[in-house]
Amino acid sequence: MNIEYIGLKNANGPLIVLDGVRGACYEELVEIAVGENDHRMGRIISLSGETAVIQVFEGTEGISLSNTRTRLTGHPLELPVARDMLGRVFDGAGRPIDGLGDICPEKKIDINGLAINPVSRDYPRDYIRTGISSIDGLCTLIKGQKLPIFSGAGMSHNELAAQIVRQAKMSGNFGIVFAALGVKNDVADYFRRSFEETGVLSRVIMFQNLAGDPIVERILTPRCALTCAEYFAFEYGMDMLVIMTDMTSYAEALREVASAKNEIPGRKGYPGYLYSDFASLYERAGRIKGCEGSVTQLPILTMPNDDVTHPVPDLTGYITEGQIVLDRSLEMKGVYPPVSIQLSLSRLMKDGIGDGSTRADHSTLSNQLYASYAKVQDVRSLASVIGEEDLSPTDKLYFEFGRRFESEFLTQDRFENRSIDATLDLGWKLLSILPRDELERVSDEMYEKYCRGEE
Repeated sequence: MNIEYIGLKNANGPLIVLDGVRGACYEELVEIAVGENDHRMGRIISLSGETAVIQVFEGTEGISLSNTRTRLTGHPLELPVARDMLGRVFDGAGRPIDGLGDICPEKKIDINGLAINPVSRDYPRDYIRTGISSIDGLCTLIKGQKLPIFSGAGMSHNELAAQIVRQAKMSGNFGIVFAALGVKNDVADYFRRSFEETGVLSRVIMFQNLAGDPIVERILTPRCALTCAEYFAFEYGMDMLVIMTDMTSYAEALREVASAKNEIPGRKGYPGYLYSDFASLYERAGRIKGCEGSVTQLPILTMPNDDVTHPVPDLTGYITEGQIVLDRSLEMKGVYPPVSIQLSLSRLMKDGIGDGSTRADHSTLSNQLYASYAKVQDVRSLASVIGEEDLSPTDKLYFEFGRRFESEFLTQDRFENRSIDATLDLGWKLLSILPRDELERVSDEMYEKYCRGEE
C-alpha cells in the first residue's frame, strides 16, 4: 500500500526534503500534490536514514511546507516507448508536445538505462555518411561510436547539427533521435522547421527542452533520448544516431542542482561526479553482439571562452573516441563548417573506411591531407615574417593549396550533400597542386591512379 506523506521539512530551489520516509529507493519516482489542482512529479536523489531529498521536475515555486502531499510510486521514472514515436516531438521528460496526442506505449522503460556489458560489446564498424567533406573524409563517423562536436558560443553548430540530421545516411534501417537541451525558442523552432521542410522529420524523434523549462527536466532529457534510441536499436534492429545539443547546458543544470544540495564543488563549481555522470550517458553508445541495431552518439557542446581545457570538453574528451572541433578563426574567414582538422580526429575511423566501406584510397588520402595542411601552417607562419613574395616556389604551392583546401574542401553550402566519391576526388584534385616528391604518404600506384590524372 502506498503511503502519502503530508508536509515537508524544507524546500530549496528544485529540491524538497521529506522526513520519516520508509521503504524508499534511490531514483524512485514521486508524485507531489500542491493544493487541489497542482500536481507535480519528482525523483529521489538522496537518502539518509528516514530523510529523502527529492528533485521536483516543475520546480518548487508555490510549494507549501505544511500541506503538500507526497506519494512514492515504487518505481523509477519510466519512458513510454512505441514504434509510432518516429516523427513525433516530445518535451524533455518524454511527454508529447506536437499536438498529435499521446502515444500508445508498447512498454515503459527505466530512463536510467543499463551499461552495456563490455564482453557483449561488438566493435564499431561501418561508416555513417553525413555528406560533409571535412567529417566524411577526415573524421569519419562510425556506427556505434561516440564522437562529440566541440564548438563555441555563437558559432554555426546548430546549422551543422541540422545539416547532419538532413543528410545522414547509413546502410540498412536507421533513425535519428535529436535532443535539444536548454535552447531558446527560436533555435528550437529552427530545428523543427528545418526537419519538417526537408521531409526528414518522419525518421526523427525529437526531445525538446527549452531554456525556460525546469533545469531538472534538462537532466532527464538526454536519458529519455538515449532510452528511446536503445529501444529502437535493440528491439527493432535499427541503427540510431543520437544528436544532443548543448551538453554544456546539461552540465550547468547539474551544477545548479549540486549547489542546491550544498555539495562540495569541483573544478569551475561543477560537481565532482561530472565525469562519471557524463560516462553514464556516453557509454550507452555502442553495438551488442547478436543484435543488428546500434546506437551512435554525436553530442554537441559549447566551450566557454573557446577553452578546450574547460571541464565540460576536457572530461568529454576522456570518455569519447575523438572529437570534431569548430574553429572560430575559420568561421570568421567564411568557412562553413569551420572544422579545424588539426584539432579533430576520429579514433575509430580506420576501422570503418577503406575498400568495401568507402574507397581503397580513403586512408592514404586522409593521411596526406593532414600532413600537407600541417605544412601549410608552417608556411603561413614563415610568410607572416618574410612576406609571401619571398617564399620558395614549393612554399608558394603550399600557400595556394591551403587557400583552396579551406575554400573548396572544408567549405560547402548548408544544403550541399557531397557523396564520399566526390569528397575523395576533390581531395586528390587539391593534392595535385603539390609536387610529387612532397606527397610522401602516397605510393606510386596510388599517385598514378588517383592523383596524376588531376595534374
